[in-house]
Amino acid sequence: MSTRSSSQSPPLWQVAVAFAAIYLIWGSTYLAIRFAIETIPPFSMGALRFLVAGGLVYAAARTRAPRPTARHWLSAVIAGTLLLGGGNGGVVWAEQWVPSGHAALIVATVPLWMVLLDWLFGSGRRPSSALLIGLVWGLVGVGLLVSSNQVGAQSRDGLLGGLALCFASLSWAAGSIYSKGARLPDSPWLATGMQMLAGGVVLGILAMVAGEGARFHPSDFSFKSILALVYLIVFGALIAFTAYIWLLGVTTPARISTYAYVNPAVAVLLGWLLAEEHLDGQAALAMIIILSAVVVVSLKGGARSPVRVTHADHSH
Repeated sequence: MSTRSSSQSPPLWQVAVAFAAIYLIWGSTYLAIRFAIETIPPFSMGALRFLVAGGLVYAAARTRAPRPTARHWLSAVIAGTLLLGGGNGGVVWAEQWVPSGHAALIVATVPLWMVLLDWLFGSGRRPSSALLIGLVWGLVGVGLLVSSNQVGAQSRDGLLGGLALCFASLSWAAGSIYSKGARLPDSPWLATGMQMLAGGVVLGILAMVAGEGARFHPSDFSFKSILALVYLIVFGALIAFTAYIWLLGVTTPARISTYAYVNPAVAVLLGWLLAEEHLDGQAALAMIIILSAVVVVSLKGGARSPVRVTHADHSH
């Protein structure tokens, strides 16, 4: 996708609206997930979300893009499994016990994991001292948050949920790095639709393995959960991602990547306003540490937003 020239730069208000979409909508998806899984089994909810959204994106993209090859599908399955199966799957499962704002803060560490994975298994280049400090600083924040009273210290399930979010962040980071060099269609829309479909299938398999079939009764789904699921599909996966793709063509990846530390702040605020979620002193300190570490890593070039990576909810 080519970047527009300065003479074709869009009006500032359009750019502002697009940034508001990825900041506010993606930040709100964590609370929407919490509402959706109140009566819809978590993996089943994730499968429905990405199968529907992926089907719509894929169908729209195929009107302008050639049919993907078998190699394209293999890459999409691997990326979708890591990004949505492991990444989103860990989030929806963990939010049964972990407050949505806390979940968003742990997921905000994805750029930190990307630096670590790229160092260990990618380029092999040792990160700069500033990046290493940011990485260690961020992991200290994660440790504080996972051990806080509202996550790991509350119960065994809370601790497992916190660890699942760490795994989800690691899986999302691995999927992001893999997608950079994967053989995917040139169209970011087609690649995204394929990854969503693949991730939806993986989440459906996880739902069956977890025995959610016995709990999947549409008649028991509350209006609130159904509305949250529709919001996740329409706003989180379609509208916000449309804004994201558009922004990739009109501004820099560095500016777009700021959603990595704006989304958690939005999620914490909405959780407090709409779900009576609160941060105790330890969790508040962890938030400051994590977000400051992500800012350091982003500014030093450790977190780049690849064009072909879907947002988890960060469409996420």
